[in-house]
Amino acid sequence: MNLAARSPNQPNRPSPVQDGTGRSGPERGRGVQVPRLDGPWTHRDVAANGARFHIAEAGDGPLVLLLHGFPQFWWAWRHQLTALADAGFRAVAMDLRGVGGSDRTPRGYDPGNLALDVTGVIRSLGEPDAALVGHDLGGYLAWTAAAMRPKLVRRLAVCSMPHPRRWRAAMLTDLRQSRSGGYIWGFQRPWVPERQLVADDAALVGKLIREWSGPQPLDEESITVYREAMQIPSTAHCAVEPYRWMVRSMARPDGLQFNRRMKRPVRVPTLQMHGSLDPAIGTKNVAGNGEYVEAPYRWRLFDGLGHFPHEEDPAAFSAELINWLRDPEPDR
Repeated sequence: MNLAARSPNQPNRPSPVQDGTGRSGPERGRGVQVPRLDGPWTHRDVAANGARFHIAEAGDGPLVLLLHGFPQFWWAWRHQLTALADAGFRAVAMDLRGVGGSDRTPRGYDPGNLALDVTGVIRSLGEPDAALVGHDLGGYLAWTAAAMRPKLVRRLAVCSMPHPRRWRAAMLTDLRQSRSGGYIWGFQRPWVPERQLVADDAALVGKLIREWSGPQPLDEESITVYREAMQIPSTAHCAVEPYRWMVRSMARPDGLQFNRRMKRPVRVPTLQMHGSLDPAIGTKNVAGNGEYVEAPYRWRLFDGLGHFPHEEDPAAFSAELINWLRDPEPDR
């Protein structure tokens, strides 16, 4: 199949490839072929921060590193990979630790370590820095990496996620946001969330994506891909571990220390994007995050879109991102 000739709004059909453990398998429905979906990109593994990470990359030019959210993996950026490559960038989408084709380690799911995964991948790719683009959990880690390793982040673009300090405050003091993030509170139970995520061929993954989408929801074939990816052994456990740390550490010394570290302002041009109908993250908790940025800051609200603007309207999202990356004066 010539995927390069497909419309950017059409999903790429999976083909039999490998799972996160390196085994190959022909059958669908068990996630064994999901991490290395075919397309106008190349797949490989890179070592960083004591683990192995799967990446999909396309194009040449300044590095743009794409970080997916929950409950997804690198494939969430399939539209932006090709759009960025066509625009003259080296686009790389990585699987976060424990997800997709990356290593599933027994520990290391706190945001500080996950951010070091991200900056380690930048170094392993042989680049001096990168423009970080993160969605949902990937956005949380992008904020963190920009504060912890500012020399490695050239620009920062975050979608559907407030700054970590704003997220923490909203979950503790904003009743509406706390209810919208009820799934995160539910993740604090042992074993039960993992079983729920994979039950009935990961039906809950599809339910969450549909509920969080706007009037232009993801197509069922794309949702099926995400459901299959969640069924790769150990993925469900690794996918909820960051959220367990984020909640359980709120009153612990390590969590309080992380919150203090995030007081460091971001000093690179920042683009904040959000869907006006996002039911998972309230707009009021995302708007105004410029208070954490001591650099040009731009706010973009996508009317009529939900939690997944990069997939609900990939053309509009990609155009906004590329125009901002190309803009020599991003404060305009």
